[in-house]
Amino acid sequence: MSMGKRLELSDFQDSINNRLITVRKALKISSKNFADSIKISRNYLSEIECGKRKVNDRIIKLIALNFGVNEDWLKTGEGEMFADTEDPRLRQIISNFQQLDSFLQDYLVRQLDWMVKAFPKEE
Repeated sequence: MSMGKRLELSDFQDSINNRLITVRKALKISSKNFADSIKISRNYLSEIECGKRKVNDRIIKLIALNFGVNEDWLKTGEGEMFADTEDPRLRQIISNFQQLDSFLQDYLVRQLDWMVKAFPKEE
C-alpha cells in the first residue's frame, strides 16, 4: 500500500486549468476575448479549462504578458495571482481593453498616445 497519492501530470494540469479559470473570472473577461488575446481559439481555451488539453509554456507566457499574471502562481499556485509591480488600475484597464473589438482597441491606443503627448507627467 502506498502512503499517499502519487501526483500525476494530469493533477498538475488540472490545477493550472483551474487557476486559468480563476484568472479569467478575476479579470471579468469572456472566454472569447481571453482566447483572442492569447492567440488561441475559443474552443482550444474551453478544452484547456475542461482539462482536455495541456497548458503549454507559450500560453503561460502570453497570459503573464497580456494580463500581468504571476507566472509562478499560474504554474504552481504559489505567490500572488498578479505580478507585484502591477497597478490595480492597470489590471482594470487591461480587462476593459480586452473586451473591445480591434477597431476600438486601435482607437483607444491612438487616444492614449495623444494624451501622453498633450499632458506629460509632471515630476
